[in-house]
Amino acid sequence: MRLITTDLINDLIEQAGASQRRRMNHNVHPRLSDPVQRLFVAARPDSYFRPHRHPTKWELVLVISGAFELLAFDDDGRLTARQILGPGTGAIAVELPANTWHTWLALSDDAVFFETKEGPFDPQTTSEFASWSPAEGSPEVPEFFQRLKVAGIGDMLACS
Repeated sequence: MRLITTDLINDLIEQAGASQRRRMNHNVHPRLSDPVQRLFVAARPDSYFRPHRHPTKWELVLVISGAFELLAFDDDGRLTARQILGPGTGAIAVELPANTWHTWLALSDDAVFFETKEGPFDPQTTSEFASWSPAEGSPEVPEFFQRLKVAGIGDMLACS
């Protein structure tokens, strides 16, 4: 039996705050080769999740603490959906089909979600990053990140 405690989640939130990426994950699955990947992800509001998709794998996310906003895009980088998720928001979970471009915006310092997706995890093929978005750590991220926060449905987010 593997117990997930509030202390573990609180520690994960603290680790996210101290992390350069401003997020941290805790894998529940013991091996990257497991057929089902299960993990908790804590993030701070200034954490940049580069828009990406999982070409062959679905993903189920349950927000357990704080709030996140999920943004979905078409292939060209046009925003197609925004959805706030978290306890008290009216929606707490979302299942994304394979091949869905998306990103996450943490809306609170205690934002944590539980993610389940098909395995195994292969860093070379599991996620495809959007070519129309800046790579994590690049100088274009701050401006792009601000645009993500305020974009409306139909807005083109692609970097020029």
